[in-house]
Amino acid sequence: MATQPISPAPAPNKAPAKKRFSVPHTYAILFIMIILAALASYVLPTGEFERMQDPASGKTIVVNGSYHPVESSPVGFFDMFKAIPDGMQKGAQIIFYIFIVSGVFGIIRSTGAIEAGIHKGVRHLEGREKLLIPASMFLFSIGGFTMGMAEESIIFVPIGIALARAMGFDAVTGTAMITMGAASGFMGGMLNPFTVGVAQSLAQLPLFSGLAFRAVVYVVVLGFAIWYVMRYAYKVKADPTQSVIYDVEKQAVSEQAEVDIPELNIRHKLVFLVIAAGLACNVYGVFEHGWFLTELTASFLIMGLVAGLIGGLSVNKLFDSFVAGARAVTFGALIVGFARAITVVLEDGKTIDTMINALTSMIGHLPDAINVMAMFLIQAVLNLFISSGSGQAATTMPIMVPIADLLGIQRQVAVLAFQYGDSVTNSIIPTSSALMGYLAVAGIPYEKWVKFIWKLLLGWAVIACVALITAVYIGIT
Repeated sequence: MATQPISPAPAPNKAPAKKRFSVPHTYAILFIMIILAALASYVLPTGEFERMQDPASGKTIVVNGSYHPVESSPVGFFDMFKAIPDGMQKGAQIIFYIFIVSGVFGIIRSTGAIEAGIHKGVRHLEGREKLLIPASMFLFSIGGFTMGMAEESIIFVPIGIALARAMGFDAVTGTAMITMGAASGFMGGMLNPFTVGVAQSLAQLPLFSGLAFRAVVYVVVLGFAIWYVMRYAYKVKADPTQSVIYDVEKQAVSEQAEVDIPELNIRHKLVFLVIAAGLACNVYGVFEHGWFLTELTASFLIMGLVAGLIGGLSVNKLFDSFVAGARAVTFGALIVGFARAITVVLEDGKTIDTMINALTSMIGHLPDAINVMAMFLIQAVLNLFISSGSGQAATTMPIMVPIADLLGIQRQVAVLAFQYGDSVTNSIIPTSSALMGYLAVAGIPYEKWVKFIWKLLLGWAVIACVALITAVYIGIT
């Protein structure tokens, strides 16, 4: 009789793998907010404040105590979708400002001047370990407060790591002296067109006003970051087991791959001269002639074209680089339109003033110092979901500015609360593409980075709160 094949025992049922929670896409979050804003027009009482133009400043301000009920104006299904192109239209000046300025930086990057210049500066510090960390962080902070350097710093991380390891430090030190330098400048934001520029335009403030106050805070922020990174670096040098990535460092190869970066030449130096002249022209135009986004956009465009031609780019390469630079910020630029759509729905449904009135009624009896710290915390939490600085400004400033007016807080302080809340958490939130990008390049596990960075960010938060309270009491404008 033939032997019957023995069937294999059935595999035990495996428990279904638990799905990890993932933060929804930024655009999904904004679209959900648009839907909720539309639903609010059916649920919340409708009302409006009276608004008037201040003859002294020309700003449109909310008249305190003028809130009154109005006839309901529910936002329909189709109107909710119409709000998105309406938001794009209302935010067009800011959106195209972001596109064009980013395109200009795309041209400048294509000349190789930025990479060559920073590489030359960092390499020049090799062997001078006492200067390496503070000088590198200062150098990258300039990129942070002038052009909002974030993702752009990723290319320099391998250089920083190679230099740090050569001097007895670790990869965390090398990464931090590049990225935390840029982050310090980003938090200072004195001339950052994508955060401070956008927020101030929405708040009807002169562009880059309050520069001196921001510069003082920037010095404190950068100084604390330099101290923190150097303290960690020398602790690791004295005892390598103190490194938060000691296991990674034990397996690291001694030789680091070189990054293909051009040598600094005369064309690059001329490009830097054009950039310096362009930024100086912008500052002069803003403070002496009241330039706003249109004039700044035109000035940036001239600067980019001249820099590209001097940098040796052909006409076709110049405009290819411009398009590539603009394309890189599509995510952040279009967020402005989606964010403005939320405001459009709230305004059409006549519920935005209801929310503003409710919020001011809740916190109006609190000291201004507490109110402004609450603004800061709200911005910090929102940054987890809307990591684009310009998008967050477009989402929150239309609500924060009237609240500041009604509470008697300077609008500049509301912009500062946004600026610091947006920037303090950028170096720890997992939704930051820049953070996850440079950690991937450096080979640093996210949880190890959090262990290193959290005390630095806590210190920055304390500095931000002190700065905000100071701004309230000195009446910064």
